Amino acid sequence: MFVKDVMIRNIRTAKKNDTIRTVADIICASKISGLPVVDEDNHLIGVISEKDILNALLPSYSEFLHDPIRARDFEVMENSYHAVLTKTVGSLMTPRVFSASPNDPIMKAASQMALHRIRRIPVVEEGDQLVGIISLGDIHKAIFKKELGVKD
Repeated sequence: MFVKDVMIRNIRTAKKNDTIRTVADIICASKISGLPVVDEDNHLIGVISEKDILNALLPSYSEFLHDPIRARDFEVMENSYHAVLTKTVGSLMTPRVFSASPNDPIMKAASQMALHRIRRIPVVEEGDQLVGIISLGDIHKAIFKKELGVKD
């Protein structure tokens, strides 16, 4: 089986100038963990995830060195969420993105996810044109259905 046989084609995306509030709304409402970030021509430029947003609540290394007691104040961290929501996607997104091609075998995509400890990757065609997304769950379901002879 190939990525194109299993990938999800109708996906939500974000732009780098969107606010984190917009992305957080989509993530919560859609019950997903992140979004591919695309430019105006639908070229993949990054990914924004719950992990990226939550990491923004944590103190930086220099903040920790400057004031190690305050840097461990978890209530302050939690209360800083409002300020994080006003940031842009471009300021928090992960720009280095692992991706798959529609013509890749699904196990190649699965091995890349396992290697990089991620659960889903964008699917791109030539020139980083976003065409879908594939997750470990999608791959598992496809193999499971094939093994059991289940038709969609």
